[in-house]
Amino acid sequence: MDDHKPIDTPDGPAVDTPGIGAHRYEAPPTDRPITDAEAAKAAGLAHNEHLKIASRYLRGGLADGLLKHATGAISEDDGQLVKFHGMYMQDDRDIRAERTKKKLEKAFSFMIRLRIAGGVVTPKQWLILDNIATTYAGNALRATTRQTFQYHGVIKSNLKRTMAAIDSALLDTIAACGDVNRNVMAATNPAQAGAHKIALQLAKDISDTLLPKTGAWREIWLDGERVVGGEDEVEPVYGKTYLPRKFKTVVAVPPSNEVDIFAHDLGFIAILDKKNKVTGWNVTVGGGMGMTHGETDTFPRTADVMGFCKPEDALKVAEAVMTVQRDWGNRKNRKNARLKYTIERFGLEAFRAEVEKRIGKTLAEPKPFTFDGNGDRYGWVEGEDGRHHLTLYVPSGRIKDIEGGPQFLSGLRRIAEVHEGDFRLTGNQNVIIANVPAEKRDQIEALVDEYGLTKGASALRRSSMACVALPTCGLALAESERYLPDLLTELEESLARHGLQDEEITIRSTGCPNGCARPFIAEIGLVGRGPERYHLYLGAAFDGSRLSKLYREDVLASEIKDTLEPLFAAYAKDRKPGEHFGDFVIRAGFVAKTGNGPDFHQRTGPLRVA
Repeated sequence: MDDHKPIDTPDGPAVDTPGIGAHRYEAPPTDRPITDAEAAKAAGLAHNEHLKIASRYLRGGLADGLLKHATGAISEDDGQLVKFHGMYMQDDRDIRAERTKKKLEKAFSFMIRLRIAGGVVTPKQWLILDNIATTYAGNALRATTRQTFQYHGVIKSNLKRTMAAIDSALLDTIAACGDVNRNVMAATNPAQAGAHKIALQLAKDISDTLLPKTGAWREIWLDGERVVGGEDEVEPVYGKTYLPRKFKTVVAVPPSNEVDIFAHDLGFIAILDKKNKVTGWNVTVGGGMGMTHGETDTFPRTADVMGFCKPEDALKVAEAVMTVQRDWGNRKNRKNARLKYTIERFGLEAFRAEVEKRIGKTLAEPKPFTFDGNGDRYGWVEGEDGRHHLTLYVPSGRIKDIEGGPQFLSGLRRIAEVHEGDFRLTGNQNVIIANVPAEKRDQIEALVDEYGLTKGASALRRSSMACVALPTCGLALAESERYLPDLLTELEESLARHGLQDEEITIRSTGCPNGCARPFIAEIGLVGRGPERYHLYLGAAFDGSRLSKLYREDVLASEIKDTLEPLFAAYAKDRKPGEHFGDFVIRAGFVAKTGNGPDFHQRTGPLRVA
């Protein structure tokens, strides 16, 4: 779309400011950064909107800030802009009080997230990423819930070196965070080789199509050639204001929903024929996990299935969905700026009509599909093409050598040195050693055994996820990654007492309600409220299609096991054959079933005592 083309909006006539849409204000100049006086004229837009306009396409003061060696931090405004480059500035909260007492600056560092559409990397890339981890990032790689890698603890003076190393792997971090289309996830089911190839290609194509075109990333981090004055640079899709908030896209291939398609802004569900060939895509819109404690106008939401498109139309649909959100999304209140709130305000029918208008054709009605779960398939699987794939459970995605346990970092490094296929990250923070030729399987298997990479993990543990939370995440209210293993040990003992040790029950923990580990579509969800306190959510669908419901507020960590124990006992005694835990607690009347959107906050609490 032309950067200066007026846009019609549901609230009124066209405006000549790209990306503002329904929230009109006096248009700022487009040939120079906006001044403070001009920003003051804007009709109550969020601060980030002015920041983006004035940033010269995401440059801001980042280049100068990197030269300020007296501090390990960057300015507050640049801290917002650097997210678009794939980074968050953080500090070690474990030692914050001690450093404050000594009148020292916080222990600032940066989290760096890569953009890897579909989560596939070559063995050569793996080795480079491993070397970055051991050189700059505390001897650990982290597989995220968005099917990519994160580094933690990179200090400011090492940022450019780290980015140069990432570039040498032919990878980057642009748009891994920020108000843009972020890393595009794709199905990883290793048994469906043909469909996976098509899903991966669509994820890559969407990622490339919706990628910001600014040269700021290479200019700042790799000392690339500057665009003089910025006068010749435009963002043909985003404009100067980019999106109102983050935007997440996924591609799923039934029967597996391991990408949690209903938790994202935009999704494509492969519709397969009897020969497992992709005939087209059901399009989902309006999912999202984040909310704010105590503010009922914020809520998680599962995506709606909007329609069906042919394979050749998928890219046009993806761009149209994103640009409607660009133009209709709320730019005054960032807490209500995601696509899920746009659809709640205007309705799915109006949104679909505008998408159809922009692609120039009508979407077909959705086609039937079925998901059987949102977990991974562990162990060896042979694909349709005769290649072999091994899915490894990686606790909270932390690829490191565990004392007395699996040596993930060393073992996967050794495997990468001899592997002839590729590696795939899953949306559940796990790693697949993929595309192993039959004749090489024994060699890979020997290395897996040598480094203990498949040491036993319970069904509950394999169905768990946790965000990083403390000590680095500035939003965390409670522990998550560091706490969940201990809780799982307690719950494993409880489940075993009732003969449930082999039952798959999804359990997810986050340190705050932003929901990075997607707890609101887990059968058991823990969301941090404060030190050692959590909201406990129950009743989501095993396949990720239904939200959970708040069961208990402010449960102490020490009380979680005792709270769940009678529910496990009732489940063991009264469940129906094949009934999942999330379905059981609703049918048995322990918790209400959640509809969508605002219904998340209705009828909360236990309906009966176990």
